[in-house]
Amino acid sequence: MPTTPTYPGVYIEELPSGVRTITTVSTSVTAFVGATRRGPLNQPVTITSFADFERRFGGLASQSPVGYAVQQFFLNGGSIGVVVRVAAAGTGAASGVTLDSTQTSTAAPALEVTAVEPGAWGAALRVAVDYRTPTPAETFNLQVFDTSGAVRESFADLSVRAADPRFAETVVNSGSAVVRVKVLAESRPDPVGTVSKPFAATLPDLTPEIQVKIGDVSRAVRIHDPAVDGAAPATVAELALLLERKLRALPDAPGRRAFAGTRVSVFGRRLQVVAGSTDPADVVRFLGEAANNLGLEGSVNPPVHALTGGQDGGAPGLTDLIGSEAAKTGIQALRDVQDINLLVLPELAGYASVDDAVTVVSAAQALCVEKRMFLIVDSPQAWTTLDDARAGLSAFDSVRSDHAALYFPHLELIDQLTGRLRSFPPSGTVAGVMARTDAQRGVWKAPAGTEAGLPGVRALTVPLTDRENGLLNPLAVNCLRTFPVVGPVAWGARTMAGADALASQWKYVPVRRLALMLEESLYRGTKWVVFEPNDERLWAQIRLNVGAFLHSLFQQGAFQGTSARSAYFVKCDKDTTTQDDINRGVVNVVVGFAPLKPAEFVIVKIEQLAGQFEV
Repeated sequence: MPTTPTYPGVYIEELPSGVRTITTVSTSVTAFVGATRRGPLNQPVTITSFADFERRFGGLASQSPVGYAVQQFFLNGGSIGVVVRVAAAGTGAASGVTLDSTQTSTAAPALEVTAVEPGAWGAALRVAVDYRTPTPAETFNLQVFDTSGAVRESFADLSVRAADPRFAETVVNSGSAVVRVKVLAESRPDPVGTVSKPFAATLPDLTPEIQVKIGDVSRAVRIHDPAVDGAAPATVAELALLLERKLRALPDAPGRRAFAGTRVSVFGRRLQVVAGSTDPADVVRFLGEAANNLGLEGSVNPPVHALTGGQDGGAPGLTDLIGSEAAKTGIQALRDVQDINLLVLPELAGYASVDDAVTVVSAAQALCVEKRMFLIVDSPQAWTTLDDARAGLSAFDSVRSDHAALYFPHLELIDQLTGRLRSFPPSGTVAGVMARTDAQRGVWKAPAGTEAGLPGVRALTVPLTDRENGLLNPLAVNCLRTFPVVGPVAWGARTMAGADALASQWKYVPVRRLALMLEESLYRGTKWVVFEPNDERLWAQIRLNVGAFLHSLFQQGAFQGTSARSAYFVKCDKDTTTQDDINRGVVNVVVGFAPLKPAEFVIVKIEQLAGQFEV
């Protein structure tokens, strides 16, 4: 605000700059929509590496091309992805288990544990309960394992009382990435394993031999052998350590670790003995009168509880992928995500009906036009020859949009799940090439040529010659080629509207993607104009801000021309905004740019000169 001088002297004011910075938006954030092994349904999840995808969506699955597309995206230079898991209608069953409590007169359900997301993946989860807490008579611990036996999550000192700060539902449901729980009664679930009766202050005689059975394997053990172990244990904790050592020394069944991994813990004056296994059948039983005298014939439960009942459902159909705009499902779930530039739908390539695939492509293109995104379309898997591609291309005539590009043929890669060579749709790989090209050269550089290599690709399903490539290129099919030394590369950069017969101004992929970047950047960078006084001072500011933004791109080589005047212009004055526009609250800004177009055809002319050169 202006300074009001009150005394003789020098006053200093800081004035804001007249230039409002317009920031270049991202150009290569890629959305992947389709079936995955696990993950939240119809919810966009941002990932920054394939490791993120493995943690959140379960990694590769043989029946899901999305996982392979994401892997290829990051291998080829991608940095940020957004994944939307879509499942077939009716899928929704999640694995779960109900834990009982026998602390009352009759056994009753106490705690329901359910996998956080639907699908059969939850069947690999195991849960265990123990009472090894500061208040063993009131609270319990809950651990979540996987089938390998590794502890994934652990929650301590839980309560079944809703008023308690450690209420199980509150603690677990807010902190777990894999399960949700529901308390069914105000009684704790029973601990897993075998729980002894309370020991008296003086421990009983531990020298008699007892029988221990885990699963189908029975072994004899003497807890305390004075000749070997020395003095007898004096406390329950010492007894637990000695018993654990003795049990772990017993021989296991071949390939098992039920005895070798046995855990013996203490809560209060009781022992809890749990087999070192994630097999619910490996129940620890102490047999005989000697075991009863030691109080080891207490409650007997499995070492873990397995979650069951999850269903994956079938592959998502076209209605599942298209989704509902109102419910924000399928590709419509991307409507709420701000920064997405590329869209990949790798499952379409495997559709038996090309018409179904075209229907999804049509809906995806409409979304891309609305959100200023670009769609990478895979050629159908049935196109196994050049003739198949030429004959089947007419099916895409109705969806020849400048917001999409079609790539042919498919790639042959090593499937990490089987170690064998198999074919995959190229969209994820091409998206990675686009991201790498954007980072190295800029969005105005065509993602094709000898620099657009495809790392990891062993071969192409349809090797193409120059002449064969020449039959598809005029029809706006971007071919993938293999050249000696260079290897597999992307060898086309046309939009689906780039067929020679259409003569579209958006013929080339880099031209369309550059325009999308400019549109989104100017859309976000000029919002400050709204509700400003609509006069010449505003127009001058707009020209200054937009011009500064375009000039920075010109200096990076984004436009044609040797001077700024020939490369771009910004017009905002009384010619673009009339008095009638001012009265209606409208300001019109006209921006023009001269895009760089790829050198698609290089013609070298050679002439033989007659006569001799003068020396």
